[in-house]
Order: sequence, then structure tokens, then C-alpha cells
Amino acid sequence: MRTLVFDGRTGAAGDMICAALIAAGADPDALAPVTDRLPVRYEVGETTKNGILATTVDVTLDGEGGVDGNDDSTDGDDGDDGDGRDHTHAHSESEHTHAEGAGAHRSYPEVVALVESMNLSEPVESVALDAFERLGRAEASVHGTDLDETHFHEVGADDAIADVVGAALLLDDLDPERVAATPIATGGGDVEMSHGVYPVPAPATTEIAAGADFSMVGGPVDRELLTPTGAAILAAVAEGVDTIPDLTLDAAGYGAGDATFEKYPNVLRALVGEGRESEAEGHQHGHSDATHGHAHGDVTHAHGDATHAHGDATHGHVHGGAADRGQSLVRDDVAVLETNLDDAAPEVLGGLQETLKRAGARDVTVVPTTMKKSRPGHLVKVICKPEDAEAVAERLARETGTLGVRQSGASHRWIAEREFETAVLSVDGVDHEVAVKVASTADGEVYDVSAEYDDAAEVAEATGIPIRDVLRRAEGDVRDRIGE
Repeated sequence: MRTLVFDGRTGAAGDMICAALIAAGADPDALAPVTDRLPVRYEVGETTKNGILATTVDVTLDGEGGVDGNDDSTDGDDGDDGDGRDHTHAHSESEHTHAEGAGAHRSYPEVVALVESMNLSEPVESVALDAFERLGRAEASVHGTDLDETHFHEVGADDAIADVVGAALLLDDLDPERVAATPIATGGGDVEMSHGVYPVPAPATTEIAAGADFSMVGGPVDRELLTPTGAAILAAVAEGVDTIPDLTLDAAGYGAGDATFEKYPNVLRALVGEGRESEAEGHQHGHSDATHGHAHGDVTHAHGDATHAHGDATHGHVHGGAADRGQSLVRDDVAVLETNLDDAAPEVLGGLQETLKRAGARDVTVVPTTMKKSRPGHLVKVICKPEDAEAVAERLARETGTLGVRQSGASHRWIAEREFETAVLSVDGVDHEVAVKVASTADGEVYDVSAEYDDAAEVAEATGIPIRDVLRRAEGDVRDRIGE
């Protein structure tokens, strides 16, 4: 399984993610849809951080103002990015103006409309909108506003949109089947924002990380290392891992941050290689099929004769999954809710399947675990539709008494088309019916036939035939009829 791992020991920001992806093999020409729509230019260069040659990406203005000419600033309840990084770029100078915070400062709906106007492929647009929704919901939570009323300052400016959409385009070009992130360093100390001075990580970053699958770790320097934009991009695409998984490494790339630290190279590392299928544990970041058109837009390569090897990456496949998987299974948008319990009665846990499914849950899993002070407890994990998440979370809290329910980073799953056939078994002249579930791909290829256990148990009790024989006969009857 082709795997991409982000190793963020000195944090992550949008430009670092773009740079790391290019250094790991993504084609900068994939960024053309952004430069076709926004008055910006990507300058790709190189720098050295504590002895490590790293790639830089700088977004510069290629004209005046934003794409819609709206230069109005927002009110006090803005979506301040909280990015306290030193924006004195270490790579080569450009004749263009840096685009930090430049252009129109947009509301969340305006950002969504702009992204949707870029004619992106479905997987790219999905990742970009996911990241911006996470940013918007984080800012709305911090400032106590509604999502549609949220205004971005830095995050809604041209350069931030270029970072988010650019990262989605480059990730799609690199084409991994699995994306993972080791614990991401947040830094420490304080960060100055438009509303005052706040501890690192910034409030919006904290909100985003709470809904992400990756974990955070403080340090190693007193400076903001993980920005809201970087956190949102990683939350939209990456599953969290404790350590770098087993990889047969094909490429490694380093994306440079702006600041330079005495002891620590300020780089985000991207590792690409073949990972073991078993390690993915079902965490597939799959999207539908997409074709990449690499138009040579306004992408300036500022690194002279330096070249970026594109390894074995092939363009035109499915981002996040094998091509046949993207075409064969059906995308189902879901929310994943979790809570840890250390005092729930067995009867309550046993009843959660029924009570939560009445509230809208699609699947409920209860897993024994060890909690703080080595106390035994349970992890309750619930899959539901996004529109049912609030109702299911409330029912989970009421049934168990938990003080909090978290929503993890998964946004969808790949499922089979499912339908039921009725098998008729004749025993001593009497017909008995057994429901049989048939699973197939979107194009109609049947790959699993499974008889319903409860029906088989009733037939077994009535006839004296062992349950396993009833199951076998019922499944065989349906297989014969559908010609599998």
C-alpha cells in the first residue's frame, strides 16, 4: 500500500506541507488551478535548515488585490489564523510581493464559493472544503459565532487559500493510498493575535486538533510551530500514528518553515513508500476517481538548476485508494463519535446498540481498554450520518453519563451496495425462509453472500438441522440463483 507519512517534529504550516509534498515527488505544475483563479504565484525554492537541504514554497502576489476585488476587512470577531511564525523567508528573493494576508479577507461561505469555482476534481475539492470547514468551525467555536457568520482574516486571504488548495492538489498528484501523521509538535510559549496574547497552541489550533486523528506534543521550542491552517490540512487527510509505520521507502522530502532554530531543523518531513496493508487498520482516505491535467500555469521555480525527483508516482489515479476501489465501492459520508467510560454498568453498555441506533447510529462498537491510573474502562465508538451526530452524541451522553463526546477526523467510509434475497429451504415438505444479504460493488459485481443468523437459528430449531448447515444451504441457494 503506497503510504505517505508526515513527520512533524517541528510542527506544520500550510506552506511547509506544500513544500514537503513537492520535495517528496509531487509535481508543482499541479498547482495551476490556483494560479489560474487567484492573482498569486508559487515560488518553489531551496534552503538549508541545520544542515538539511529543504524545499520552500512562497506564495507571492501576481497583481493587485483579491480575485473579487473585495478588500474590506472584517470585524473584531474574525477568524485570526494565529500564525505567529516569522515571515522573513529564508529562500531567494522575488520581484513579486509576498502574499501574506493579502487580497480579500473572506467569510466562510465566500471561501467555499471560491473553492467551488476553481473547477477542481472531486477529491481535491473535498479535501480543501474539509480543511476550511474545520477552520471555520474552530473559529466559530472560539468566537461563539455561527459557521456561516465566521469571517477569516489571514485564513481567508489569497495566500492561505493557495496553501490549503495547493496542498490538496499536490497530495492528489502524489497519489498515496494511505496518509498518516506522527505526533505533531505545537511549540510553546505565547502567540500574539489580534485579540491579545494567547498560549501556544493557539485557540483555533486546539479546536482543530480536538477533532483530528493525529496527536499533538509540546515543544521543542517556545514558538508557535503548528498553525491552524497546517492543523486543518492534516486533520482533513491524515490518520494519527504513534511512530513511523513500516515502510519500504521510495522518497523523503523536507518542507522548510520560515524561522531557523539553534538546535532543531525547522522542517516538516514527508516519507513516501510501500507500507504493509495490515498496518492501515482500515483507515483509508479514499476518494473518487480523478484525472490530473498538469497545465503549465504561473508556477515559478526559484531554485535554479535544482530538480525534484518525482519517484514512482504516477498521475491520473485515485487519491487515497486503488483505482478499482474508488470505482467499485460507494462513498458514504459519516461522522465518528467516541467517548471513554470508566464507570458504566454492563447493562448500560449492552443496551447501547439498541438505544443509539434508535437515535441514528449506523454502528456501535464497545472496546475494553485501560484508562488513567490503570483502571479498566471501555471505549465506545459510534458511526452515524453527519446530520445525526448531535442527536447521537446527546443520547450517548444521557445513556452513559459521560462528560464529553468527541468527533474524530473520519469524514466518510467506502461501503458495498447491499440488498437482501430470500432463500427457501424445503425440509420434509415444509418451506422455510432465510434472509440472505448480498454485497456487491457499484458496478454490480457480487463479492459476498451472507445468510442472516437469526433466521437460520429459527429454521434450525424448527427442523433439527445444525445452524451451520442451514447457513450453508441458504447461501448456496442464493449463489446459485444470482449466478455467482
